[in-house]
Amino acid sequence: MEDVGGEVRMIKRKAIAAAKKTQTPKIVFIKGKKQFVEDLDREVRVLKQGSYFVDDTSRDFHTQHGIIKKMDLQKGGRVLSDRGKEFSVFDASFIDSYRRIKRLAQIIPLKDLGFILAKTGVGSKSVVVEAGSGSGALSIFFARHVKHVISYDIEADHQDVAKQNAARLGIVNITFKPGSIYEKIDEKNVDLVCLDVPEPWSAVVTAKGALKQGGFLVSYSPAITQVADFVNAVAGDPDFVHLKTVEVIEREWEIDGRKVRPTSKSIIHSGFLSFARRL
Repeated sequence: MEDVGGEVRMIKRKAIAAAKKTQTPKIVFIKGKKQFVEDLDREVRVLKQGSYFVDDTSRDFHTQHGIIKKMDLQKGGRVLSDRGKEFSVFDASFIDSYRRIKRLAQIIPLKDLGFILAKTGVGSKSVVVEAGSGSGALSIFFARHVKHVISYDIEADHQDVAKQNAARLGIVNITFKPGSIYEKIDEKNVDLVCLDVPEPWSAVVTAKGALKQGGFLVSYSPAITQVADFVNAVAGDPDFVHLKTVEVIEREWEIDGRKVRPTSKSIIHSGFLSFARRL
């Protein structure tokens, strides 16, 4: 006897999956609220500010402040939960989805990615080579700003995750290539080669062959000993000039009335960025 029930369930699962793919993820945001308490003679926070990423708007969304109906999720704007709490619902942007990519290892923080873009000036006509792919974070972020990104990695499973992340964010101008950037780079006359590898000094020669004259070579390393070896390798090559090595420090501040102080969430150290240019 045919398993009709099982077939129906399978069809339903496929339909639900297809519906999710066509949905636009939403951000559900609740604004913090303070209230003056006479017994304490001061304001206290009675509602903590927060946000939720909702990728399935086909069902009601549950929060600690109540349930938001699916119709309100799909409509967006200012909505009320069943407990009377006000939320703002709006479409998730690229950066909202980017922050939720699947991660294999530590990725280069946004503060450092933005600094690379600012200092190299790559744009809509630029071609960028990077290694290694990792979770695809650098490739995906740069692909939003440049013409094309070519990403190398020796780990096939890393590139599988990177490809999935890129597809999930609708990024199509990335070519993922298996292989070691220490051994060869197929591309020529590229604008930027960006390295996030354990031995960046081993890629100086191959990067030189890929870069156009005036192109940039940037290395991201968490340890200063890696930086020293890379910079020394660049300085010893007559076709490169070392421009600078920097550490980008992000310090978040809390501003609450007249109370102003650094928060404990500051990112003091993530890694060092070394910039070189092809002569």
